[in-house]
Amino acid sequence: MWRNLLKKIINASILNADFSNLKDALDQATAAGIDWIHLDIMDGHFVPNISMGPDIAQLCRQLTPLPMDAHLMISNPNDFIPRFAEAGVNLISVHIETDAHIHRTLKNIKDHGCKAGIVLNPGTPASSIEAVMDMIDLVLVMSVNPGFGGQKFIFPVLSKIQQIRKMIDLQKRDIYLQVDGGVDATTLPQAIQAGADSFVVGSAIFRNPVGITQAVRQLKLLLDS
Repeated sequence: MWRNLLKKIINASILNADFSNLKDALDQATAAGIDWIHLDIMDGHFVPNISMGPDIAQLCRQLTPLPMDAHLMISNPNDFIPRFAEAGVNLISVHIETDAHIHRTLKNIKDHGCKAGIVLNPGTPASSIEAVMDMIDLVLVMSVNPGFGGQKFIFPVLSKIQQIRKMIDLQKRDIYLQVDGGVDATTLPQAIQAGADSFVVGSAIFRNPVGITQAVRQLKLLLDS
């Protein structure tokens, strides 16, 4: 029987970090044990917000040796895949909802030397990604509607995480199951129970009253419990 042996990881989303002192924020998170840096890329079209672009990705690559994944919440991902690859990201995720030719887009990501992820919004069924399971390295399940940080976890997505866990296990290879949105010390254990093994955390790290270091340590303890 196939067993998922991937290490559970925390991906620190810098969307809610203090950009006036980004190096210090990244240094604190790294020292506390963060595994990956997560970049939320928004274009103001696919989602109702504008965030960062390849220049910020390149800056982060200069500031940290940690792996980085770029979550492209944009209408035309193929136009930007080369630039994010050149900026030094390790994995690029695109939304199943944005692309009528998703196989071509995933191949484009791989052709530029990055691992490829597929993203589902809260209302998108798990069945929508069945045809691309053999092409991906990560499935990202949104547990909020994308566009803004600091939102509340949408609990019905837990059943979808369970469905996708079964789909991944049938592939019998290493595919991360990531959850993003409202992940904190309360919701993370429930996402683990549902089958997720990669957790994007933003506000609960960078806006936590206990500070970045203690926030990360608390989350890492939950991964091991």
